Amino acid sequence: MRIWQADFYRRPLQDETGKPLWELLICDAARSFQFSAFCQQSQANSDWLISQLQQQTKTQNVPNLIQVFRPQSLSLIAAAAKNLSIKVEATRRTAALKSLLQERATEYPNMPNYTRENYSPIALDSPPPVPLPENLWGDKWRFASLRAGDMVEAFTGRPIPILEMPELLLPLNLGLASTIPVPGVVIDGGRQSMRLAMWLQDAKPFSLNYIAGAPDGLILEAGLADRFVVATFEDSEVKAAAAIYEQRKQTSQGLHFLLVQPDDSGVTYTGFWLLNS
Repeated sequence: MRIWQADFYRRPLQDETGKPLWELLICDAARSFQFSAFCQQSQANSDWLISQLQQQTKTQNVPNLIQVFRPQSLSLIAAAAKNLSIKVEATRRTAALKSLLQERATEYPNMPNYTRENYSPIALDSPPPVPLPENLWGDKWRFASLRAGDMVEAFTGRPIPILEMPELLLPLNLGLASTIPVPGVVIDGGRQSMRLAMWLQDAKPFSLNYIAGAPDGLILEAGLADRFVVATFEDSEVKAAAAIYEQRKQTSQGLHFLLVQPDDSGVTYTGFWLLNS
């Protein structure tokens, strides 16, 4: 499958009238293909995007999919891609594009129309987390870990209704040693197990992070910018387990998992997601 990653947004640059300049930036996962084009803010619309995409498809193979991580870019790129019969996926997993954006950010200060404004190339507005819907919560949850070398065998080939193990997140593809413990969170959903798993699948989990506070909590990052409170706790033993969970993420290159199951029998799983901070 041919996949492009794209971003279309204003940069810390301005035109001769002092209005912001927008940049379309496209690359593939290997960054063997890269493209950049600027336009005035008055031109920043789907028609301009269509013309740019059409020009690129004359010299490059037409992609099957365009991935977009920035919410403000999504509707414009989706409208343009639809005109060209190209599918668009909203996803935070655009590592190549984010790397390219960070490199471009070092080039803007050398341009004559640089505005000197504060600029974070991949930062998104982070809304306050909201609680998970009460009717979805299961019986109990806990921290867990699984050896990297056992990850694939443990969950592939089993009748798991929802299984999300992207190839780029497989331990072998990350170069993790088989003995590295991959941390995770297990939710025993009881009768709500399938409903919870289906809700999570629609929410598109990205990462699950321990946030210290009053109280401490587990925050699910999902979709492009959604945040949900999975659990809160004040117990010292749970806090200690949470600290180990985050420490293990450091040694697993951010790789972690979320498992939803009806109970702790280990016989039936409902949903499994590989995640990465």
